[in-house]
Amino acid sequence: MDKLLIQGGVSLKGEIRIAGAKNSALPILAATLLTHDTVKVCNLPHLYDITTMIELMGCLGVEPIIDEKLNVEINSSSIKHFNAPYELVKTMRASILVLGPLLTRYGQAEVALPGGCAIGSRPVNLHISALQAMGADITVENGYIKASVKGKLKGAHIFMDLVTVTGTENVMMAATLAEGQTIIENAAREPEVVDLANCLVAMGADISGQGGDTIVINGVDELHGCTYAVMPDRIETGTYLIAAAATRGRIKVKDTRPDILESVLSKLEQAGAEIKIGENWIELDMHGQRPRAVSLRTAPYPAFPTDMQAQFTALNCVAKGSGSITETVFENRFMHVHEMNRMGASIRVEGNTVIVDGVEALKGAPVMATDLRASASLIIAGLVSENETTVDRIYHIDRGYECIEEKLQLLGAKIRRIPS
Repeated sequence: MDKLLIQGGVSLKGEIRIAGAKNSALPILAATLLTHDTVKVCNLPHLYDITTMIELMGCLGVEPIIDEKLNVEINSSSIKHFNAPYELVKTMRASILVLGPLLTRYGQAEVALPGGCAIGSRPVNLHISALQAMGADITVENGYIKASVKGKLKGAHIFMDLVTVTGTENVMMAATLAEGQTIIENAAREPEVVDLANCLVAMGADISGQGGDTIVINGVDELHGCTYAVMPDRIETGTYLIAAAATRGRIKVKDTRPDILESVLSKLEQAGAEIKIGENWIELDMHGQRPRAVSLRTAPYPAFPTDMQAQFTALNCVAKGSGSITETVFENRFMHVHEMNRMGASIRVEGNTVIVDGVEALKGAPVMATDLRASASLIIAGLVSENETTVDRIYHIDRGYECIEEKLQLLGAKIRRIPS
């Protein structure tokens, strides 16, 4: 098991390129199961979760062809199995995304109940009840969701009790080949949902309303192959911008999309950053100044993303003033706070809110990552610390950030991977 060793106190400066979005790539890979034609998916990030999803395809009998740029060609006409085994699903919740495509294309699917980050309950019952409304026969037994349908799934009017990204994606994929019209109300509006919808449309699906809270899908007889490039990762983009702001730096991130980061960029401006944007780049300059504390509240898109609150907690640790951060999306998402307090931060948790009083600098310490975004925040805390920090259990970070230490080294950070 590797660790990251960080020598703090360096302002980040320079340029980096942003990878494709993991949360877009995973459902798009699952969507390749909807056609017998070849689908080529480009701009995939080099991540453990992507490898897991490709392995899962292999378990189903698909033989993906991967080129040197990690573009993947998938032809699912060779599928022999309809079972997503626990060994793979336990490491990645997104495995449940094969449920809708397998069920609508082949009339059967068996998917282990998912694992992944320990950040609270993410109920799969919404996926199940929506597919049942479309005519699926589903039982949950021995830790597996077992689904089948006689003939085709039927279009249905589905209201999501909670806004769920993977739930919206699963139902949308299932509905593309269902008989008749499916309407998803209270649908997730995330850019990654829109990206999946755009890929499905490129495959011949009839979808409208994506990006709003009502999505309408008219089922078609079959989908066809296409070539599709995954959108840039907004969470990776935001993480590097926050790291630069916390370290009083100046960076430019390229191959990204400012239009889907408005809530994050406005908070960075409140923190004192000068932000300039182009069509596919963002520049941030702190002019060497210490950031100002910001207060924020997470909520589903287009509000402030839950996947960015831990990073802003790290920024607030060394900011001028006090800031409060309220988490409304997941419970149990403040596991980084204890570790930051060990580094000299002044943070207290009150229910689903953390209140941070900024200090001049943190002190390096050995810390342990507990989930993907918490590990990113601990790296930021290490960058703004005096002396040395080690971050253990970094397999979490490899699930969601491509080559994070190399990219930070390009920006001047003193960070390297060492064996435990």
